[in-house]
Amino acid sequence: MSKIRLPYVQAFRDKKTGHPYHYFRRPGFDRVPLPGLPGSAEFMAAYQAALAQPAAEIGAAKRSRAGSVSAAIMAYYQSPLYFGSLAPGTQAMRRAILERFRVEHGDKPIAMLPQKFIALTLARMRPFAARNWLKAIRHLMQFAVSVSLRKDDPTQSIKLPSVKTDGIYTWTEQDIEAYEGAHAIGTKARLAFALLLYTAQRRSDVIRMGRQHIRDSILQVRQAKTGTTLDIPVHPKLQEIIDATPGEHLMFLTTKTGKSYSANDFSDQFRVWCDDAELPKDCSAHGLRKAACRRLAEAGCSANEIAAISGHASLSEVQRYTKAAEQLRMAQNAMARLKGRAPKTKGSLD
Repeated sequence: MSKIRLPYVQAFRDKKTGHPYHYFRRPGFDRVPLPGLPGSAEFMAAYQAALAQPAAEIGAAKRSRAGSVSAAIMAYYQSPLYFGSLAPGTQAMRRAILERFRVEHGDKPIAMLPQKFIALTLARMRPFAARNWLKAIRHLMQFAVSVSLRKDDPTQSIKLPSVKTDGIYTWTEQDIEAYEGAHAIGTKARLAFALLLYTAQRRSDVIRMGRQHIRDSILQVRQAKTGTTLDIPVHPKLQEIIDATPGEHLMFLTTKTGKSYSANDFSDQFRVWCDDAELPKDCSAHGLRKAACRRLAEAGCSANEIAAISGHASLSEVQRYTKAAEQLRMAQNAMARLKGRAPKTKGSLD
């Protein structure tokens, strides 16, 4: 693992103990310590979060007045009970939101921000962006109250209306067949597709997967967003594609220069592969995660069984797949009985 070359990573060795340690050091960005060894799940999760962090504002700490929004955000970043308790993926997303907030309102006194200001800001946002923004600001305000920077949490009574939507598009079997027809086994495009479809993981986790994570046909994944560690049996078709795809690196998916993908760069490349297959713009990497859950439900898996692979913290989402699959099976069985035929058996993952 120590031979992996990653940009912006500097390696050091303790002179007394000989223990290696690493830092993410990129010009214009905060220095970030990286746990574990290069290639390990914990190392790659911290590395991807460091890549996603915004550039540091030069002299920001010195210019931040005591009691200002900017000073509160900087203190929040240093809190192990608040910001430090978040998963690396969540930290990266929250930091991006808070840095934009700091640029716009960093000079304002945090103790004086009224609830009306929060409500008016939310009113100008789209529903999903508003939800993520409110979560980030609410956590910041809770921290501010805990260290006596504010007397109250101005977000406490603010509730956003529920958004009725089908969410991200779930790939159909026709979409899957079209992609597989356009990208042969042995290509990077097909390997990326198979990793998404047969592990039911997010793009941020798939881009960190490598041969070193497979032992005895079990793929170990430490999810960047939740920090959850999963042991996922490697599907025979996935193993076939891995074996047929040439690679000189431990990581399964690398750029043309041999570097790891960032989450956004991977999405851009995956969009190109989907366009090559003439798939609709709705087809995305995350949509394959949903297709994997759909297939598992149609194969007769329970919500708990699906979550054991996908890593969903809440069963509410995966229960939608099992409910839809069960409704279809019951409808097929009812129609088969009406026609005097044997009921339809459960499907399979393939």
